[in-house]
Amino acid sequence: MTRGQKHDLFMRPFTIIALVLILARATAELWLSRLNQRHVCAQANEVPPAFRGIIDEPMYRRSIDYTLAKSRFGDIAGVFDAALLIAVLFSGVLPWAFGRFTASLGTSIFALAGFVFVTGIALSIPRLPFAWYAQFKLEERFGFNTTTMKTWILDRLKGLLLTVVLGYPLLALVLRLIEWTSANWWICAAAVVIAFQLFLLLVAPAIIMPLFNKFTPLPEGTLREHLFALAQRTDFPTRSIEVMDGSKRSRHSNAFFTGLGRFRKIVLFDTLVAQLTEPELESVLAHEIGHYKKRHVLKLLGVSIACVFVAFAVIAWLARQQWLYRAFGFEHQGGFAAANVVPAMLLFALLAGTISFWVSPFIHIWSRRFEYEADAFARTAMGEAQSLIQALRKLSEKNLSNLTPHPCYSRFYYSHPTLLERERALRVAG
Repeated sequence: MTRGQKHDLFMRPFTIIALVLILARATAELWLSRLNQRHVCAQANEVPPAFRGIIDEPMYRRSIDYTLAKSRFGDIAGVFDAALLIAVLFSGVLPWAFGRFTASLGTSIFALAGFVFVTGIALSIPRLPFAWYAQFKLEERFGFNTTTMKTWILDRLKGLLLTVVLGYPLLALVLRLIEWTSANWWICAAAVVIAFQLFLLLVAPAIIMPLFNKFTPLPEGTLREHLFALAQRTDFPTRSIEVMDGSKRSRHSNAFFTGLGRFRKIVLFDTLVAQLTEPELESVLAHEIGHYKKRHVLKLLGVSIACVFVAFAVIAWLARQQWLYRAFGFEHQGGFAAANVVPAMLLFALLAGTISFWVSPFIHIWSRRFEYEADAFARTAMGEAQSLIQALRKLSEKNLSNLTPHPCYSRFYYSHPTLLERERALRVAG
């Protein structure tokens, strides 16, 4: 691409709009981060009155340091991501690579799917140093990292292998549907992708998750008896409660249930079992069961399905817009050929995050409401709120959570209410 062509590329209206949107997101992220950092620093000298008796001075100071370290590192990573995205979109490298790739390997379905995967892998490589630093420097500094370099590398190799083994055939099928169904390809493609996602939900607990972690049945004892009794009295269908070796990678803790139908199981991190008492573990499980009983999982699944259809509809529409191709240096041959849709897929994937960033606060409002409802269910199931309150306090302390986020920051980013917000709701309802 000549200098004149590059200048013309930047002068195209949609190109300028895309650039402004990317810079607006990066600016908003930095502003929110700095706003939160200043708010946290302003309360760093002593434990706020609301947390006295919950967390001691050294631990509070450590949570402040961890919050600020993660935030400042996130600022650097965010600026890098924005710069990389701008470079990839506006340098002309994508149309150049697409032209070279198709000239060498042709425009068969398998070649086009290969181009998408090679591009995705190439774009993920510059992020690896940041992931390494976050794990082995930042998390290590605060005592959370327990993984080894071998495990870290194997995790990424396994993830890559799974993506190729599962994702490549799926993408090839989606591209084949373009040839088979012409203008309605996006409806069939969305249906195929949704069916694949549901299939993964079904088999992942039994096949995929054990590739990364070891799952063992919760040992016989009072904890197991209490948890199964809770599942029974709340009418939560489960055949197993398992402990996952989360400590293999981190000292952070969590609990969740996964799978569908007969493959559903409750999973507790071994770190969580070590940190909480039996009543506290029971209350955490009651909270997770609350998500199931309140149909939060089905509601989120419904939204996910709708988003897949919307995404493919947008891609199909973009694939017909010659101005989009000209804006980023691609050639559009017309029609519904897969070779015309692949650039639209790539551009959509690269720009979707810029748009979804502004939508995420509204999704988080919905998510936080779900958390309140699950907390209320747990309080009812347990007959009291104190066990869950104590569990939330311990988890906040052990994970060095940000106890004093700026309200704007938490409302924009947090999918869960803050500790004080959850405590207040539990006590008022109680």
